[in-house]
Amino acid sequence: MKIGIFCSANDDIDAEYFKKTEELGRWAAENGHTIVFGGCNMGLMECVAKAAKQAGGTTIGVVPTLVEERGRISDWLDVHIPCADLSDRKQLLMLQSDVFVALPGGIGTLDEVFTVMASATIGYHSKRVILYNINGFWNSLIAMLNDLERKGVVRGQWQKHLTVAATLEEIKNIC
Repeated sequence: MKIGIFCSANDDIDAEYFKKTEELGRWAAENGHTIVFGGCNMGLMECVAKAAKQAGGTTIGVVPTLVEERGRISDWLDVHIPCADLSDRKQLLMLQSDVFVALPGGIGTLDEVFTVMASATIGYHSKRVILYNINGFWNSLIAMLNDLERKGVVRGQWQKHLTVAATLEEIKNIC
């Protein structure tokens, strides 16, 4: 399986996020899964790629031009897919991945999660996004989605396209 990873490219975040990300990358590699990610050499992106590679796994990096120009490409890539911008990156990540795991992240991660979900609600694909809710990181987003659903502005139930997992064991069961 190709597991698309959405996550932070920041280094100055909770150490627990790095620990859980490393566990995920190692598990994916040890079970023959490929990691597909943004190809950056910072934060949780670099962490998941390094963990997967060190455990004998394969990684695919979808790298925007600006990331390349700034010298921020991960050293842990097996396959480097260059792209023009973030819109191209999201499209290529969706094409390359069978399922997605959203680790802690910011605006870019939210953009990726919602792009995949919106595409699924329209019927472009049936790929699932898993929110890895490490230490309740995604609780406020979950509350917001529940509120949107209660207000009737979410078509169907958001849980049809987005699953919440608090542990790696839950992610394993979903995958």
